[in-house]
Amino acid sequence: MNCMAVGVDTAKTVFQVHYIDPETGEIMNKPIKRAKFLEHFANRAPGLIGMEACGGAQHWARELTKLGHQVRLMPAKFVKAFNMGCA
Repeated sequence: MNCMAVGVDTAKTVFQVHYIDPETGEIMNKPIKRAKFLEHFANRAPGLIGMEACGGAQHWARELTKLGHQVRLMPAKFVKAFNMGCA
């Protein structure tokens, strides 16, 4: 199974979706509005999605699982290491 890993950073209105394009190897950082979030993942092949565990992430994990994706929620202390803007 060719499963692409996707990272999602949830926010109030715009979510950031991060992944590596399998064809070009380019790192993609795509903003998606909340209203189009489920539509975006409904049009993708099932894959592995990682996001920081929080109250909102629980809801999105259930919705993405219904679409056939595998969701991994990570504690904030492990996600903090991947933030590029942190000093």
